[in-house]
Amino acid sequence: MAEIHDSFDTILILDFGSQYSHLITRRCREHNVYAELMPCTVKIHDLDFKPKGVILSGSPYSVYDKDSPHVDPAVFDLGVPVLGICYGLQEMAWTMNGKVAKCDHREYGFAQIQIVKAEDTGSSAGALFEGLGDEMQVWMSHGDQLTEMPPDFHVIGYTSTAPYAAIAHSAKPFYGIQFHPEVTHSPRGKQVIGQFILQICGSRPNWTMQEFIGKEISRIREICGSSGRVIGAVSGGVDSTVAAKLMHEAIGDRFHAIMVDNGVLRLNEAAQVDEMLNKNLGVNLTVVDASSLFLQRLEGVEDPEKKRKIIGNTFINVFEEEATKIEDVKDGKGRVEWLLQGTLYPDVIESISFKGPSATIKTHHNVGGLLKDMKLKLIEPLRELFKDEVRALGRLLSIPAPLVQRHPFPGPGLAIRILGPVTRDQVKILQQADHIYIEEIRKAGLYNEIAQAFAVLLPVRAVGVMGDQRTYEQVVALRAVQSEDFMTADWYVFPAEVLRRISSRITNEVPGINRVTYDISSKPPATVEWL
Repeated sequence: MAEIHDSFDTILILDFGSQYSHLITRRCREHNVYAELMPCTVKIHDLDFKPKGVILSGSPYSVYDKDSPHVDPAVFDLGVPVLGICYGLQEMAWTMNGKVAKCDHREYGFAQIQIVKAEDTGSSAGALFEGLGDEMQVWMSHGDQLTEMPPDFHVIGYTSTAPYAAIAHSAKPFYGIQFHPEVTHSPRGKQVIGQFILQICGSRPNWTMQEFIGKEISRIREICGSSGRVIGAVSGGVDSTVAAKLMHEAIGDRFHAIMVDNGVLRLNEAAQVDEMLNKNLGVNLTVVDASSLFLQRLEGVEDPEKKRKIIGNTFINVFEEEATKIEDVKDGKGRVEWLLQGTLYPDVIESISFKGPSATIKTHHNVGGLLKDMKLKLIEPLRELFKDEVRALGRLLSIPAPLVQRHPFPGPGLAIRILGPVTRDQVKILQQADHIYIEEIRKAGLYNEIAQAFAVLLPVRAVGVMGDQRTYEQVVALRAVQSEDFMTADWYVFPAEVLRRISSRITNEVPGINRVTYDISSKPPATVEWL
């Protein structure tokens, strides 16, 4: 999006395949500086903007290997500051005739870096660590290290095992650090990144949702013109709700939202979304009850991938039919030209990664299949944003806090939280259990501490005793995790009394369940969802 670069200074982050690359982007944006991640193979002459600075990420590769990735040397002729992190340091040094070799032992974990003062280097090369004291704790994760510095570089930081843990060019704003400032294990790493992008690069800290919202509304109006119409699917989740409200702010009733009730939504979901979007936020919304069709097609299906495909394909069928009805209405508002999607920046990162999209663990439900058939143009107003930025945008659009902070909900809905065949009765049981679970979490004031919480209906029955009578009923598993980005997650430690209250209510109030379990698996090795 060239418009972004026209309005906001941009830090270009070149990805060499590190698992931490996206965190560098986040840390820059936390300083209110726009940052964009691109594969390390990008050619500088292909860029349609000039960045304020460049950051080279880490990598699982070794710079001296035959098939290792290398940066376009033109990056060092851009006339902007460059920061190399871990592999990025080694790549910079390698490119400038330094030497890199395998460490005697792999360095992974905490280290204490000694900072060399700027006056001791005889140059301004120490500016990266200015104001950070004489030493700091950092996080190392590398198997190679610099063994000989390239010409005209100075040491600005070292550890007991890494004599060139941080280096800087004596005349040019080129810096390299062997540690990872982007991870939380480096307590002052965010300050190091801030020093680079704000002080050394001179970036304007104007990347805020307050600035973004006005510019994006203007961009949407320019794209859609005075008569073009947009349709979009909404689910009641944060992303689709914010995208819908933003589109409504831009073009009013020329945006038409469609919610398809697939029969596997949360309890009273369709009615609540209709109330919120249509009546409270003024979004032009049609709710289509297609629950019977979905449940009919899901009958007897247990395989989660088949469930996803059935739901995805049926969604497309229903959405297309409703879109055609809107297209046929002659109301003087113009024809439908655009399809709104709530794509976020992590989705974009996944698709442009140097290593390519990750191996498919599960099929993600989206409406991408609509584009070719419907010949609509895609409009994605949130594609530059992370989830926390979308939430901030939602607050500015006056979307109520309970909706803005809502936990993620999968496209296939409860169908992949019912481990076994999906029936109306099974859906009803899970809806009630899940509703009680979330209600009690909110009552305890814990909802916003948890990244995602939900119930799973297991395909097993257990013996129980209720009112002196033997029962043989189903088991529900509760899941709650804490996570910054969902790439990793840890299970949430509930107070015992909260779990006790949740279990008691579910077994007493939900017919068909006599046992409640709590999932204490982290990601990895588990995933957040069960299916």
